[in-house]
Amino acid sequence: MAKTKERLTDTADNIRPYVERAVKDEQIRQNVRDAFDAARDVYNELMGPRGTVSLAARVASDEDIQDNLRRAVDDLRKAATRLQGQKDHSSRNGVLLFVGIVIGILFNPVTGPATRNWLKGLVGGADEDFTYQGNNSGGSPSTNPG
Repeated sequence: MAKTKERLTDTADNIRPYVERAVKDEQIRQNVRDAFDAARDVYNELMGPRGTVSLAARVASDEDIQDNLRRAVDDLRKAATRLQGQKDHSSRNGVLLFVGIVIGILFNPVTGPATRNWLKGLVGGADEDFTYQGNNSGGSPSTNPG
């Protein structure tokens, strides 16, 4: 009996964060409510004295039912994702994809040098070569003996 009780308490400990998040998070509850409403709309449209074949044909052909089913699944997916604490990384992934493409273009052996020169002209302004000329007029105290 002790093993069963230990497993039950372990399971309860594992589930606790999800339950707390579901109770406290209004967006999760709203997603579940929306999914329930969409599923209820589908159920109400499908109920009646129909057989399985006609029911399946109606689901396959009626776009309103398909939209409601899609909405219910999307809302449940959003609620599950939020319940699990997962975050949306689509903007981060988009930036990483963009940076990867830019790096690929800049370091491509065929187009890279021309692209880098064009970018250098765009950022640097003029097409003149820039050479650094240090301060030759005075020298630092450490190089002047004296």
